[in-house]
Amino acid sequence: MRQNRVLLVMCCGMFLVLLDVTIVNVAVPAITTGLRTSTAGVQWVVDGYTVAIASLLLAGGTLGDRLGHKATVLGGLVLFGIASAGCALATAVPELIAARAAQGTGAALLLPGSLAAVADVFPDRAQQAKALGIWAAVSSLALPAGPVLGGFLVSSLGWRAVFWINPPVAMLCVVGVAAWVPRGRPKTARLDWRGLALATTALAAAVYAVIAAGEGAWAPVAVAALVSLAAGTALFVAERIVANPLLPPAVFRRPAFRVANAAALIMNLTSNGLLFVVTRYLQTIQGHSAATAGLMLLAMSVPVPVMAPLAGRATARRGPVPVLVAGAAIAGTGQLCLLLAGASSPYALLFPSLFGVGVGIGIFVSPVVAMSIRAVPPERSGLASGINNTARQVGTALGVAVFGAAAGSPALTSHFITAMHVLGAAAALAWLLVIALVTRSASRNSDLVGVPHRQNRRNDRPTGQYSYKEELE
Repeated sequence: MRQNRVLLVMCCGMFLVLLDVTIVNVAVPAITTGLRTSTAGVQWVVDGYTVAIASLLLAGGTLGDRLGHKATVLGGLVLFGIASAGCALATAVPELIAARAAQGTGAALLLPGSLAAVADVFPDRAQQAKALGIWAAVSSLALPAGPVLGGFLVSSLGWRAVFWINPPVAMLCVVGVAAWVPRGRPKTARLDWRGLALATTALAAAVYAVIAAGEGAWAPVAVAALVSLAAGTALFVAERIVANPLLPPAVFRRPAFRVANAAALIMNLTSNGLLFVVTRYLQTIQGHSAATAGLMLLAMSVPVPVMAPLAGRATARRGPVPVLVAGAAIAGTGQLCLLLAGASSPYALLFPSLFGVGVGIGIFVSPVVAMSIRAVPPERSGLASGINNTARQVGTALGVAVFGAAAGSPALTSHFITAMHVLGAAAALAWLLVIALVTRSASRNSDLVGVPHRQNRRNDRPTGQYSYKEELE
C-alpha cells in the first residue's frame, strides 16, 4: 500500500537525520586526535548540527507548506547526503563544522516535511494516530541509538565511518520519496521573509547563548541574548501587521497548541540532558568503554519503539491527554530514580532510571506530536510540525547545555554525582509541571480527552475516533 511505503521512507529519513544528533558524541575523542584540535574546538562539531536544526526548523516547515512537502523533503535529503560526505572528507575542524551546519540545514528541511507528509497520506484520525506512533517510535529510537552505533563504528572503522553511512541511505530515501510521496498542493501566497529572518535569528541566537553559557563564555552569552531578545520583540510586532504572517497569532492563541509545544520542549530537555550526563557518568566515572556504555543505554532506547505504537493506538481511541499524563508520570518517576545511582553503584541501580524514562518517552512522544498537529488546520500542518520539532530541538540544546553545565567535569566525582541527583529531582518536577499543564488544558476543553464514541451519523466519524475542534479564531 502506498501509505505504508510513504511511512517507511519517511521513517528511514527521520531516523538518519536524528541519529546524527548523538552519534558524533562518542567520536569526539577520535576526531580531536585525528584532526589535531582541542576539545573546545571540536565542541562545535556536535553543537553546529543542533543549532542549525533548531534555528531553521520553523523555516523548513513553512517552506514545506508553501512549496510542497515532497519538494522540501527531497531537497533536505540531497543536502544532508552531500554534507555527510563533506564531513567524512574534512581535513580540518572548520571544514567539519561547516559541513555539520549544512547537515543540520538539510535536516531542518526534512524533519517537518516528513511529519507533514505522513499526516497528509493518513487523513483518517485513527489511522493517522497509529502512523504517528510508528513514526515516533523510529524517530525517538534514533537519538539514544546514536551512542551505540557510533561506539561500534568508531572502534572498528574510525570516526569518518559515522558520516559515510549517511550518503547511501539518503540516496535510497530520495528514490523512495520521488516514487511514492504525492506531490501535494503547494500554496502560491508570498512567504513572510521578514518574519522568517527574525524567527531564525531569534532562535539561533538563543540556542547559541545557551551553548556559550555552558562553556562559561559570558560575554558572548550577553550579546547573543540581546540579539535574540531584539529579534524576538521585532518578530512579535511584525507578525501582527503582515498579510501572510509566518507565525499566525491565532495559532498561538490555541491553548492545546501552546501546551503541546511546551511539553515537547520539556520532554527533550530532560531526556537528552539525562542521556548526556549518564553517558559521561558511565564512561568517565565508572570507566566503561564507549561501546559498553552504548549497550547500557539500550535500557532507555529499547522501550521507545515498543511503547510508541501502543501509545499511537491509545491516542486514536482516547485522545492525547490521558496518554500524555501516563507518559509524563512514568518519565518523571524514572528521572527521580536517578537518585539511586552513586559513583560505584552497580548498573542495576541505574537501570530503573533509564528504563523508566525510556518507557515514559515512548508513551509521550506520539500524542504530543498529534496534539500539536491537530490544533491547527490541515493546511498548516507543516508549520505545526516545524514548531513542534523546533521546540524539541531547542529542548535538546537546552538539556545538553543546562545538564552539562550543572554537572560540570566528571573528574570532580563527588560534585558530579550530587549534581546528577539534583538534576534528576528537577527533571521529575518538570514532568509534574507537564501533567499540570496538560490536565488544565483538558479541563478547559473536554474534546481533548477524546472519549471514544459510536458512529456519529451526522458527521460520519467511525467508531473509536474522537472529536477535536480545529477551527481557528
